[in-house]
Amino acid sequence: MTVSGCSMYLGAALGIGLFDHIGPAGVAWLRIVGAALVLVVIVRPRSAAWNGRTVLVAGSFGTVTALMNIFFYEAIARIPLGTAVAVEFVGPIVVAAWGSRSRSGALAVVAGAVGVVLIADVQVTSEPLGVVFALTAAACWAGYIVLGKRVSSRGAPMESLAVGFAIAAVVTSPILVSIVLRWDASTPTARVLVLGLALGVLSTVVPYSLDQVILRKVGQAQFALLLALLPVAAVVVGLVVLRQVPTVFESAGIGLVVVALVLSNRAAAPTRA
Repeated sequence: MTVSGCSMYLGAALGIGLFDHIGPAGVAWLRIVGAALVLVVIVRPRSAAWNGRTVLVAGSFGTVTALMNIFFYEAIARIPLGTAVAVEFVGPIVVAAWGSRSRSGALAVVAGAVGVVLIADVQVTSEPLGVVFALTAAACWAGYIVLGKRVSSRGAPMESLAVGFAIAAVVTSPILVSIVLRWDASTPTARVLVLGLALGVLSTVVPYSLDQVILRKVGQAQFALLLALLPVAAVVVGLVVLRQVPTVFESAGIGLVVVALVLSNRAAAPTRA
């Protein structure tokens, strides 16, 4: 999970370097296209994966995931990486707490809410739109979890990932307009395309494939608990790669989000088992 988180957020950190050339949404779209190309080539989905209800579920899953990535990239263009990830984790916290409906679940929601308030209080005066984008990404992550359960229950999750991202790349292709409008003679074409493919591998193919390995090793309850490592990984990557040093209030808020994740996942563990 640590490797997965570092790979995901290292890709995001690399993507920030392309924001000036093609914009955050453009970078997110390149990530989606890169992941779709790699997965389709490696997995080579059967024809059945492109038909009927299977393709509908996979396409919905891929599109929600694509929107989550787009809003997340718009967020990290405005607020620090670790802060954006912590706010985005409101989605998993609410889903896990709602599924448990226990005292621990309620405490998880409170801890998560307080953590986000601490983080948002630091950012709201300077970059309120970044917080809004991060919260929208959180809502999409909740949809990702719900639809992801349906995808995983269909017996060929990697095929569904490949099909879903291919469909998402087409659905979100209007973003190409913004990329074309930004493109000029100074745009490093080769660098943009290579980094776009690298983003797809680092931020999507590697972490999502590792998720499947982890799920087989430890099961869903422990997997959900391990998600608490991701905000920490994001802060470390932001600090080392982007030199983004969190403030005291941001650190406290991120810590509370991690505590909320642990509480929510413990509360939901009996249900998952």
